[in-house]
This record gives sequence, C-alpha cells and structure tokens, in this order.
Amino acid sequence: MQPLPPSGAHQGTYAGDVSPELAWRWVQSGEAVMVDVRTDAEREWVGFVPGAVPVAWKQWPGMALNPTFDQQVREAAGGKKLVLLCRSGVRSIAAAKRATELGLEAYNILEGFEGDPDADAHRGRKGGWRFRELPWRQN
Repeated sequence: MQPLPPSGAHQGTYAGDVSPELAWRWVQSGEAVMVDVRTDAEREWVGFVPGAVPVAWKQWPGMALNPTFDQQVREAAGGKKLVLLCRSGVRSIAAAKRATELGLEAYNILEGFEGDPDADAHRGRKGGWRFRELPWRQN
C-alpha cells in the first residue's frame, strides 16, 4: 500500500496521507517515527500509542500553538520520516505541513486516533487508530 497524495487544498504541502495500518507498519519496520500531536490532556484521558513521541501541535487549555513544536519535531525525526497522529486527522495535517516546511518528510495518519463522530456524535466507532485495533493504552 502506497501513501495517498495530500488531498484538496493540502496537495503538495506535505508528503501524503497514510492509513493507520501503513503508518504502524512503517513504525514497526523502523523507517518512520510516530509523533502524536494531540494535547497532553488528550493522551492522558483518551489513550496513547506506546512508543509514539508526544509533541503537541496546540496546547491545552486555550489551544495555543506549541512554541517549541519546531525544535521537538526535528528532534523526534532523527533522520526518519514522520507519521503524525491527532484525534481525527485534522491537526496532524497542519503539523505535517509545518514539519515539511522544516525540511522533514511528514505524513498525516488518516482518521486519527479516534476517527470521525458517528450519527450520535460519538468517536471511536467510525474509523481511527483504536477502531482499527492497533496498539494503544490508556492510563
């Protein structure tokens, strides 16, 4: 499975979109580093992927941009491509665009950790890392 090119307005601004399964294969093979761009609160309350590097794109509370994102994401890459994870695959697009501007090879993980909301506005039932039964833990 190959990565999909960025869609719509994002075309050409980052390396592409990958399925959760492909992202996990890349991480397991050692060719990519997973960066979880969700807030510390989200990782604590909702769950996290063991081994993912936590580098918040925006910080709780207030959701202000993380002023140390650039430095942290460069350090996380370590010369490998990045696969970026957020709640639903939106913030990770913005983070992938920024990482690309920094000269890194960065991919957005489609569906994010929780996926899109279902008809009852509940996440985790319609796509996402957890829904796909990939490794995750909860405190």
